[in-house]
Amino acid sequence: QVQLVESGGGLVQPGGFLRLSCAAAGFTLDDYNIGWFRQAPGKEREGVACIRTPDGNTYYTNSVKGRFTISRDNAKNTIYLQMNNLKPEDTAVYYCARSLSNCARLLEASWLSDYWGQGTQVTVSS
Repeated sequence: QVQLVESGGGLVQPGGFLRLSCAAAGFTLDDYNIGWFRQAPGKEREGVACIRTPDGNTYYTNSVKGRFTISRDNAKNTIYLQMNNLKPEDTAVYYCARSLSNCARLLEASWLSDYWGQGTQVTVSS
């Protein structure tokens, strides 16, 4: 059974940091590109970052470049999203998802993912 389980969200002050984890089960992580997406209340789902298999190339939406880093640990079947210098506008529910589509397209079209996690809430507020 395919599963993606996010964790690591929470409340953090502006300028702070969090590391999100996405634990994968039921499939071979190496076979898929993995993306992180977020959705804030009243807004559309947005592609944040993606890591490509097998070379590990990474892709980011402009608003998080230089602040967020996506990485993968195949031995642990886990994808990470390190988020630094967090801003109030980063507040959202964050999801990970897998896809066979290329990362650049995936970030623009989240519907290209076939399995999603349940999400983890990130709140940036003083």
